[in-house]
Amino acid sequence: MKTNFFGLLLLFLSTSCLAQNATVIMPDLPKILKEKKITVFNRNATIPTNSQNQNAIHLDAGNNYGVAWLNDIHVGNGIIEFDVKGKNVMQQSFVGIAFHGSDNTTMDAIYFRPFNFESQDSERKSHSVQYVSLPDNDWQKLRTDFPNKYEHSLSTFPKPDEWFHVRIVINTPKISVYVNNNAAPDLVVEQLSNRKDGNIGFWVGNQSDGDFANLKITLQ
Repeated sequence: MKTNFFGLLLLFLSTSCLAQNATVIMPDLPKILKEKKITVFNRNATIPTNSQNQNAIHLDAGNNYGVAWLNDIHVGNGIIEFDVKGKNVMQQSFVGIAFHGSDNTTMDAIYFRPFNFESQDSERKSHSVQYVSLPDNDWQKLRTDFPNKYEHSLSTFPKPDEWFHVRIVINTPKISVYVNNNAAPDLVVEQLSNRKDGNIGFWVGNQSDGDFANLKITLQ
């Protein structure tokens, strides 16, 4: 009994120390966009006027992928949370977040395909959430070489054209993705890159726009 008690005590103290040492960043997205503290690659970023979320920005659609990098924010291990909204248009809604980025071509990313959320096709549903590590491991390579390993269905899927919440836990090399506060992760992968920190930014794919809000980064 003493061993169990002291073990629990040590676990509690370790958890408390981590919580005390954590740094929480909750940027005002419209404000930092106005202050030009967001650097946008291959897209235009605006402040939506009819959004349900006040702390939101919008990225328009375009060819290839685009990223809205948050200046001066670097992410290593920690938790990334945000709200995101895509649309229910086939092959025109890829929305997520890039992290551990070093430039506009080198990054890891987690993104979603909302048009697959409610599909009656089980294969399409299994492509709802995706991990990629650019430039060497895009979705095509990963799907061909490692089918169903770096993409997955969602246990409870949101409406494809409504806001949903994302929580990404990074404990290098392990990455776990939770949707809408589910207790169990919808995707668990090991990073394919050897990067342990880097830039963070909202990510949209080819021909895709998206809305992003309420970013919270907890660094440890």
